[in-house]
Amino acid sequence: MRHELNLWVAGGDLRQAKLAELLAADGHTVHTWALEGHGPLTGVQMETDPAGVELADCLILPLPAEEEGGLLHAPLSDQPHKLEDLLSPLRPGQLVCAGMVGPNLTALAAQKGLVLQDYFAREELAVANAVPTAEGAIQIALEELPITLHGARVLVIGFGRVGKALSQRLAGLGAKVSVAARKWADLAWAESCGYCGEQTEHLAGWLCGYDLVVNTVPAPVLGLTELSDLKPGCLVIDLASKPGGVDFDAAARLGVKVIWALSLPGKVAPVTAGQCIQTTIYNILRELGV
Repeated sequence: MRHELNLWVAGGDLRQAKLAELLAADGHTVHTWALEGHGPLTGVQMETDPAGVELADCLILPLPAEEEGGLLHAPLSDQPHKLEDLLSPLRPGQLVCAGMVGPNLTALAAQKGLVLQDYFAREELAVANAVPTAEGAIQIALEELPITLHGARVLVIGFGRVGKALSQRLAGLGAKVSVAARKWADLAWAESCGYCGEQTEHLAGWLCGYDLVVNTVPAPVLGLTELSDLKPGCLVIDLASKPGGVDFDAAARLGVKVIWALSLPGKVAPVTAGQCIQTTIYNILRELGV
């Protein structure tokens, strides 16, 4: 990877704002667009239009990159921006790094002959993001529960990256942790860590003792039957990406409090989240020889 690159960071939230500052601090020439709502960024050239993006060594789009209607995800901008307008000046072969790439962006990149890399699909970012996600979930639990996590009975559904990171931290706080998983191997790993194991498919009838249930599985796991088992006051936190894993309508009818906590890294630790994206972008640039 070259020591000084021309990088554009377009759209996004606090993660992308901090990412731009981190890239600039490393000596790169950094331009931002559709981040004007953040205010001045140290060492960064904040542009009012995307003119000049065709000269970029890499265009970095946010996580997620796009919204419905073909719009750039740009919550810190005061107006909507079409992805097509941003990509139109780019040259064939130009590198675009984006998070959670959707079909519209994929099609636009193919039409333009762009090199599109989805940094959200990379394992190193997923593992790194698990830490602020787990810490953010614990923060929510501490704020919402009337009891300490020490001694609380907690069920973590799913034992992937986030499930592992969260279970470890909850146990460290003295919680009595159970893990629900579909795969026998995951249950074996959970039990080897000292957690009780439950099968995700057979949760109904076994949920009445929990003070906190945290779901990490982006598939329906907590429906009317399962939610009906929860004791009064049990808090449910859904960390799963859309469509989530909880029947929110059923929870509302039953009076079960559910918090759907999306994009926690950018909310609870934007600097760390920006650093994680920076590291992943650098890995992509090195692999491509940029």
